[in-house]
Amino acid sequence: MPENQPTPNATLPFLLGDVGGTHARFALVYGNKTPISQVKVLSTGQFPDLATAVTVYLHQIGNPKVVNACIAIANPILGDVVEMTNNEWRFSIEKTRQTLGLEKLLMLNDWEAMAMAAPAFGTNDLEQIGKGSPVENAPKGMIGPGTGLGVSYLVRSRHGDWVPIAGEGGHVSLSPSCEREADILRTLWQMFPHVSAERVISGMGLENLYQAICILNGTAAEPLDAVKVSQRGMAATDPACEEALGRLCRFLGNTAGNLALTLGARGGIYIGGGVIGQLGEYFAQSGFRAAFEAKGRFQKYMMEIPTYVIRKEQPALVGCAMALGVRPMNP
Repeated sequence: MPENQPTPNATLPFLLGDVGGTHARFALVYGNKTPISQVKVLSTGQFPDLATAVTVYLHQIGNPKVVNACIAIANPILGDVVEMTNNEWRFSIEKTRQTLGLEKLLMLNDWEAMAMAAPAFGTNDLEQIGKGSPVENAPKGMIGPGTGLGVSYLVRSRHGDWVPIAGEGGHVSLSPSCEREADILRTLWQMFPHVSAERVISGMGLENLYQAICILNGTAAEPLDAVKVSQRGMAATDPACEEALGRLCRFLGNTAGNLALTLGARGGIYIGGGVIGQLGEYFAQSGFRAAFEAKGRFQKYMMEIPTYVIRKEQPALVGCAMALGVRPMNP
């Protein structure tokens, strides 16, 4: 049988989705200890709404019958209507369920799904950055720069269950840790009425950093997207790109440290998102961990908290499966 295909006698599949500002990832899972299969990545900009994107996905894989679905989306879920922050999609959850003919459509914040996946992470799914050891049953924090900046938490209930908590920590106010960062923020304040963490620690944030640094350096900025800034930064072929990428890692470390202190996340901080996932060894050698630990009198406390880069494939899809009561096979 071809790889990544369901078994012939499988029951009806569950539909899983992970929708960000740029890409929408969809997949199927057939039950406990079965693999997540039929993973496809679509561009959200090609579709007017979620129902259309799902319909196209299902058509691409042969229109299997699906009655239950869980979709993680880069947006707060505040009611029936979802209006994305970094995308033009606006839709009703109930109307989407009806359009797709589903019995159940569960919508989660994307980083709530990431938090739900954390208990399923194995040793090979994580790359530890720096030292520290997790405290059993202590809270865990999740943070990840992609198109935007996702933040969530995982805490133990009194009954021993892990409880995911969705938040919008990507939109907290960003603080500097040195004069240069203060200069960068002063420059960005001329561009945006509120410089949130997401304005700097994300794909668009990397572009904002590059623009601000060029202004401070008195050099002309080229029309570079985040991928180009990242590539030039890692290759050290452009001083402004090199500084922008380094600053992003340090701003992330500072913000992740704030998250760890606020939450008491001695269970560890888990870092995901497309931006960091593409940096490879560069991130481990960056100023991230030093900035994470630089909390004055609480430096020793911070040194004992582990930080991990999530290397597991499609972790939000795993979280969606677990939200539906399914623990997929760990490949």
